[in-house]
Amino acid sequence: MRVLVAGATGVIGSRLVPLLDAVGHQVVAMVRRGTSAGAGVEVVEADALDREAVRRAVRAAAPDAVVNLLTAIPPEVNPRRLARDFAVTNRLRTEGTRNLVEAAGGARIVSQGLAYAYQPGAGLANEDAPLWTRRTPKQFVPVLAALVELERTTTAAGGLVLRFGHLHGPGTVYAADGSFARQVRAGKVPLVGGGHAVFSFTHTEDAASAIAAALDRDAAAGVLNVVDDEPTALRDWLPRYASILGGPRPKPAPAALARLAVGGWGVAFMNELRGADNARARLELNWRPRYAAWDAA
Repeated sequence: MRVLVAGATGVIGSRLVPLLDAVGHQVVAMVRRGTSAGAGVEVVEADALDREAVRRAVRAAAPDAVVNLLTAIPPEVNPRRLARDFAVTNRLRTEGTRNLVEAAGGARIVSQGLAYAYQPGAGLANEDAPLWTRRTPKQFVPVLAALVELERTTTAAGGLVLRFGHLHGPGTVYAADGSFARQVRAGKVPLVGGGHAVFSFTHTEDAASAIAAALDRDAAAGVLNVVDDEPTALRDWLPRYASILGGPRPKPAPAALARLAVGGWGVAFMNELRGADNARARLELNWRPRYAAWDAA
């Protein structure tokens, strides 16, 4: 199968391209002009926000499937300025996805979504749970709107959205050299408001293997949670994470005080996120995470 990967140089794409090649797919990387996707990788060049450039690139690639991993998330995100920091990513998830789908014709579409945009509530969220439409933190509103549009565009074309959890592994913010790790190591990440948020993580290798599995199953459509097996409350994983990094134990901080520093989204991120259930992905894709928990080696 010829597979066009848009976002091939990102943390998931860099794992996905060699995996797809190893299992026998012909991979074409769509990259911006002047960007390398690695030795031996077939490349087409296009700015994903340029409709005509995308049309030409997809036509040249002639793919059987298109994998949409388009993002432009800064290495370090300011929670008080989340909407600003995600502005380009929001456009990629809306305009970029639309450009890819329109150009793809009948090719199968698999898009990257998020598994931590569910309405806060008790228990793990499956794919039928509503997204965060009530009391949504202001900074998260445009991010969520872009995700909803991405899902609508992808599923309307008969495609599949894989909702990934918090990405960990090489190149991510949670890697030892990542921005979040540096802040934790420096003692700059307190345990805000009790740390009640439940995190579902996804290792980049597991994200790539789920995409590969999805490409082999034409019947899989709609949305699927692709996350680890052991969602964990922030109050439990953050102190252990700090210890692994050799940093100080996170100090508790009242939510009202922390709001001044990290804003409403920062407080919600640490107290309201809901973990996700991966049962459908396991069933429909015959997929299993290699990294069953955030700290699995």
